[in-house]
Amino acid sequence: MFDKSKINSWEDKSFDFVDDELASSEPGSKVSFFSKVFKGDKVVWAIFIILCVISIIEVFSATSTIVYRQHNQWGPILRHTMFLIGGVGIILLIHNIPYRYFSSLIFILIISIILLILTPVIGTTVNGAERWISFFGFTIQPSEIAKISLIGTIAFLLSKQNGENDSMLFKWMVGLMVVVCGIIALDNLSTAVLLFGVCFLLMFIGHVKLIRLAKLTLGMIAVASLLVLMLKIMPESWTEKGPLSRAETWKSRIDNFGSHKQQDEDSYFTVTDDNYQVAHAKIAISNGGLFGKFPGNSTERDFLPQAYSDFIYAIIIEELGLVGGVFVLLLYVVLLIRAGMIARKTQKLFPKYLVLGSALILSIQAFVNMAVAVNLIPVTGQPLPLISRGGTSTLITCAYFGLILSADRFGMGKSKKKSSDDETDDHADDSSHDAPSDNKPEDMVIEPVGLEDNVEFEIIHV
Repeated sequence: MFDKSKINSWEDKSFDFVDDELASSEPGSKVSFFSKVFKGDKVVWAIFIILCVISIIEVFSATSTIVYRQHNQWGPILRHTMFLIGGVGIILLIHNIPYRYFSSLIFILIISIILLILTPVIGTTVNGAERWISFFGFTIQPSEIAKISLIGTIAFLLSKQNGENDSMLFKWMVGLMVVVCGIIALDNLSTAVLLFGVCFLLMFIGHVKLIRLAKLTLGMIAVASLLVLMLKIMPESWTEKGPLSRAETWKSRIDNFGSHKQQDEDSYFTVTDDNYQVAHAKIAISNGGLFGKFPGNSTERDFLPQAYSDFIYAIIIEELGLVGGVFVLLLYVVLLIRAGMIARKTQKLFPKYLVLGSALILSIQAFVNMAVAVNLIPVTGQPLPLISRGGTSTLITCAYFGLILSADRFGMGKSKKKSSDDETDDHADDSSHDAPSDNKPEDMVIEPVGLEDNVEFEIIHV
């Protein structure tokens, strides 16, 4: 016979993976509606909300050129706000899904590869680049979908290493990275390099053997050197049109980045077509000073072609000053640190790598955008995550936050459940250990973990 008190204790513990906020359902409970809906790490939620507020303010200020073209003052900001609201809905959906189901991102990766291949054929050209596909009036960017699905797939493969299959899994990971990043590089080299670098860091964190990573590094250095050499000797007639049309853009950006070393002072401070974006970004930063000109008072927003996207960090410094620029930088640093803390506390390897991969892609992309704005690296065209105006990029960025919060909720929940079970076992009497194993509440508590392994195994072998 079951001990009724132990059964009740098991029932309470078996749902520890659900947040404590949901467990409180007594009349007069002080738990607010927001704490029931917005579950997970409160610091991550705070960073998300602050970034959204900054985004709405700065995009509203930086879209003056779009307002002028469309003759609609509220159209651009309403569009951006709707995408942010949709992103909140994505987070609320994803962070309520147990992390084990995200192993199915491999199927989304296959779909994204197909879309990437079809983009040059049926894609829509925006700002001279074919990176978008239109479906029934909606425009999506397949590279953003490929980024999140590849990171999820790499995280899952890393979690399945057992010492015997490491070599095979490493080949699969490198193969997927080369295929996805290679296709993306044809039209968006900076995104391909960023994605490959994040996956490489994730493999380093995932305890892939250093000798394998060293060989991969040497191979990529050789490929990069060969690419730069080809750009130098490639005839201009080859880059006028076709698949090599982007090569001229890569070459000009690399040359322009280091050209100031050979220029005299007058030439360096002259704004030309070649340095137009970088020059006005520097002017915006210099106008900002320490505390900025206050939101809405930017002057360079009317000169920077992508003031609301690629160079929005320069507008932030102009309007909020150096203090505001450092504050935004610290938000991404804190997000990376907080993700590391969440990953450290999770019990399973898959959510651990999923959290780290999501945080790395967000923070490194933010650092790249900021480095471009202050002219530390060549212009790359990377938006500032969650702040820059965008459609697919905004929604996918919110999906990264959802993955982090899901791993925090369910990964750490299993840790709490396990510690509670251990404490119960330590205080149990000897007679409870003599009962048949299928009558033990403790065995029944472990069922969710077994279910997780079965789900992942079935997904792999479909």
